[in-house]
Formats: sequence, structure tokens, C-alpha cells
Amino acid sequence: MTTPYTGMSAVNGVGGGRSRTVLITGASKGLGRALALELVQRGHTVIGCSRAHDNINPLQSDLSSPEKHLFLNTDVRSNSSVEELARVVMEKKGVPDIIVNNAGTINRNNKIWEVPEEEFDTVIDTNVKGTANMLRHFIPLMITRKQGIIVNMSSGWGRSGAALVAPYCASKWAVEGLTRSVAKELPDGMAIVALNPGVINTDMLASCFGNSAALYQAPEAWYAFSSYMIIVYEFSERCLNIWTIYWCFQSNYET
Repeated sequence: MTTPYTGMSAVNGVGGGRSRTVLITGASKGLGRALALELVQRGHTVIGCSRAHDNINPLQSDLSSPEKHLFLNTDVRSNSSVEELARVVMEKKGVPDIIVNNAGTINRNNKIWEVPEEEFDTVIDTNVKGTANMLRHFIPLMITRKQGIIVNMSSGWGRSGAALVAPYCASKWAVEGLTRSVAKELPDGMAIVALNPGVINTDMLASCFGNSAALYQAPEAWYAFSSYMIIVYEFSERCLNIWTIYWCFQSNYET
């Protein structure tokens, strides 16, 4: 049974309805872009990064007060690029309250023995190493404040399998395992979760489903709903055991 809980003694710094600073990777399109725009509309400060320089500029132009936010070109596959991201973020915005590791890619539909080595490497380097690079450089910064939430975007295919997308499935299984392990390493006051957003009509879905992707909800519809949601969690000493993953932009929490 759950009971309402206000004032985060377990997860610090995310209650009370205050404006938060949220860092989103892969913010130039799809889920990342939709989330960035939704959070800006709700009064939060957004730090967005993407490899696609041409897509970051239009995103900034869609904001009513772009000077409040920060958008940078970053390749999460590169440790040095993420290291520079952390340096600039600390210099200009300070430690983020929440990090959403959203940057991701998928292979073209193919049996595993037909997936080129370079394509396989791109999926693993983006989805797994990219997430690990972000954790490597930002968790120590969050630890100094003894607070923060990290959301690693996963997938239903991170808990199941599907033909023709074995590299993607493997990468999301890795994200799930990485998240569960890191949850056992974080100090009190911090949390890390793997979030499966469901089936959303993005470019990645279209690459797998073709025209059928249009049958599913758009990123804007999903994030308009998800921004009201919360995290349901249970702490066991230093280990965070996730029951159900919700969202975290509401002042009342349940435990």
C-alpha cells in the first residue's frame, strides 16, 4: 500500500514544486525535443545537447526565453566530448537536478549476421557507452550536492527480444543492467531509474515499423502526459528498488 509523502528525505532536491534544472541528451528531435519544450513551458531550466548542430539551433528559436536555457553540441559516444559538456554546464548552470540520458539510435532492420560491424558499434557506443560517459562525469558532481535523479531511457526491448533489432535490444538490456547496478552504488539522496516510454512515433520507430509507426502517439502527446507523473520507489539501505517508473515533476511523492 502506498501513502502520500512530501518533502524528499530519501531523494533530495526534487520536491516542493520548485523550478528544476534538467539536462537532456539527444534533445534535438523526437522524445528529447518534445521533453525539452514541455519542461520549458512548465518553467524549468533545460540544458539540451545533441550531435546534430543543425537541429539544435531551430530548437532554441522555438523558446520564448532562450537565454534562460543552454544548448550545446555534444557527442555522448566520446568521453572527451562529455567531459567538456560537464565543464561547460558547471561553469554556466551548475549541477543539474535531473539528467535524462535520452540520446539513442537503432540499427536498420537486419539479422545479426547481416548487421555491419560499424552499425553495431554505433548502436552500442551511443546507447551504452554514451550513457556510461554521462554517468562518469555527472554522478561525481551530483554526489557533491548529495542529491539528484538520473533517468536512463530504456525500451520494452530492454526486457524482451525482437527479430531484426538484436543490437538495439542488447544495448537496452545493457542500460537496464547498468541502471540497476549503479542504483546500488549511489549515496542516499540520489536515485537512478531506467524508463521505458512505451511505443512512440519517432524516427527510430519508423525505421522499424515503417508506415505503421503513424498508428502510435506522437512524442508531444506522451510528454504532455508524462510531465504530470511521479516516481514510485522503495529504498533499501543504499539500494534503490524500482517498483514502477513514473515521472518526477510533481511535489507529492509516494513510497
